[in-house]
Amino acid sequence: MTCIKNTTRGCCFSTDPETGEPTARNCPGGHKLEVFDWMADLPDPLAENEICEVQFKNTRKGYYRNQTGGELRAGDIVAVEATPGHDIGIVTLTGDLVSRQMKRTGFNPQGLEFKKIYRRAKPGDIEKWQEAIALEHPTMIRSRQIAADLHLNMKIGDVEYQGDKLKAIFYYIADERVDFRELIKVLADQFRIRVEMRQIGARQEAGRIGGIAPCGRELCCSTWINNFSSVTIGAARHQEISLNPQKLAGQCGKLKCCLNYELDAYIDARRSFPRLNGPLEAVDGSYYMVKSDIFRQLMWFSPDPHSTAIMIPLTTERVRQIVAMNRRGEKVEKLEDAALLAAQQKGPAEPEIKNVVGEESITRFDDSRSGGRNRGGRNRNRGGKGGQQQQKQGQPKQSQGNKQQQKPQAKPQGGGKPAATATARPELARRGGSGGEQQARPTARPELATANGGSNSNNKAGVANHRRRRPAGGNTHPNGGSNQPNNKHNSGGGGEQA
Repeated sequence: MTCIKNTTRGCCFSTDPETGEPTARNCPGGHKLEVFDWMADLPDPLAENEICEVQFKNTRKGYYRNQTGGELRAGDIVAVEATPGHDIGIVTLTGDLVSRQMKRTGFNPQGLEFKKIYRRAKPGDIEKWQEAIALEHPTMIRSRQIAADLHLNMKIGDVEYQGDKLKAIFYYIADERVDFRELIKVLADQFRIRVEMRQIGARQEAGRIGGIAPCGRELCCSTWINNFSSVTIGAARHQEISLNPQKLAGQCGKLKCCLNYELDAYIDARRSFPRLNGPLEAVDGSYYMVKSDIFRQLMWFSPDPHSTAIMIPLTTERVRQIVAMNRRGEKVEKLEDAALLAAQQKGPAEPEIKNVVGEESITRFDDSRSGGRNRGGRNRNRGGKGGQQQQKQGQPKQSQGNKQQQKPQAKPQGGGKPAATATARPELARRGGSGGEQQARPTARPELATANGGSNSNNKAGVANHRRRRPAGGNTHPNGGSNQPNNKHNSGGGGEQA
C-alpha cells in the first residue's frame, strides 16, 4: 500500500487494498504549531468537555463543538461546519487542555457560538478533499498572474481550498491598502468558487511556508509562536549586538523574533550600570567607553573613542567613584581598578583535585587492624618477586593463616644441638639463639607449632623458612659461618668430612 504524505495538512493519503477506497491517517510530528498533550494519560476532570481543537492547512486552527455523539481523539480526521458547506480537518487537541490553549492563544469564547463537528470523514469526503488539495498550487500560480495583469501591488502567498471545493481562501501580503474588488470578480468567474481574501504579514507567511532558521532549528513562527510582538532595533542595541541587517533579519526579511527572548534580562542587568554623560577625566587625559560586558559588570575605556587599540577595563563600582570625583572637579591619577588588576595577576583559580580512590570500597568500614592484615596477605600471594622485596625492606609479618605445610627441619646426626638454621630475617635468629629457649607463642594453627618437635626456636626458623624461599646459593649465618647444603654429613663415627 503506497502512502503519500502531505506536509501542508500533516497527514498521509493511501488506498485501501481490500475495498479500493481512499483513506487518510494522521502523521504525528508533521504538523505546524504542533501541540503535545501532556495531560493525555491523566484522568480528565472535565469528561463532558466537548470543545476540540481542529487544524487545517499549515497554521490555521479553529475550535469546534463535538456533535458526533462519540468520543474523538487527537489525530481523527473529521468534517466540520463551514460557511458555506463543510471543511475537513484533523483533531489536534481534546479535553481540559483545550481551554488552556484558548487562553494562551488569546481566543475569547465569551459570546461566541462554536461551530459543530459533524462526523468522522468518510471515504467520499477524503476523495473530494484530495481533489481540492490538488487544485491549490495551480490556482495560486494563476491568481498571481491575474493580480499582475490588474496592476495590483500585492503578493498572493498561499491558497487554501475548503474540503468540499466550494470556497477558497487567498492569503496575500501588501504594504499598502489594495482595492481587490475587481480581482475577486475575476477569480470567482475563473475558478467557479467562492473567494475569501485574507491579508497576512511577513511573519505569518514565513510560518505558513516553514523553513530552517540560522540557528539550525525549525522556524519559531511555524512551531510555537501564535501572537507576534513587535521587534525594534533597540532590542539589538540593548544587547550590544552588531547592527548588521543581514545578521538581524530572519527568513521573513524582518527583525528576528528571538531578539526579544532575552531582552528583559539585559534590561534588568543594565540598571546597575552608571549613566555616563561624557568621558572619564584623568590626569593623563580623557577616556571614552568603547564597550561593556553586562553580565560581568565590566566597562572598557579607551583614550580614543574610535579605536580599541588601548582598552582599560573597570568595574561598575570603580566607574561610579571616578564619576563622583569628576563631578567634584577632581581627576584621578590613573584610570585603573586595583581589585581587578589583583584578580588578573592572580589568574584563574586552578581546579581542586581530590583523590577519591577507595571512597566506595566495600571494606572501608572494616577494622583497620584486621583490614591491614588481610590486605597484606592478599598482596603477599599476588606480589611474587615484588612481595619478597617488600618483606626484605622490613614490612610487618604476614598473617598466620597460610594454608601451606611447613617443611620439618633436618636434625643433625650425633645428638648435638641443632645447627644454625639459615633465614632471611637474621634478627629472628638472634632472638631464638640468645638467652635460651623462649616461651611458645600462641597460634591459631597448633599443628604448625608442633611440627618441629615443640622447639620454639626451631618453630620460628621454620616459619621464617616457610615464608621466604631459600636462595639457591645458600644463606649466610648470623655469626659469619657459611651453611651450605651438602649430601655428605659430618658424623662422630669416622665419616669423610666435606
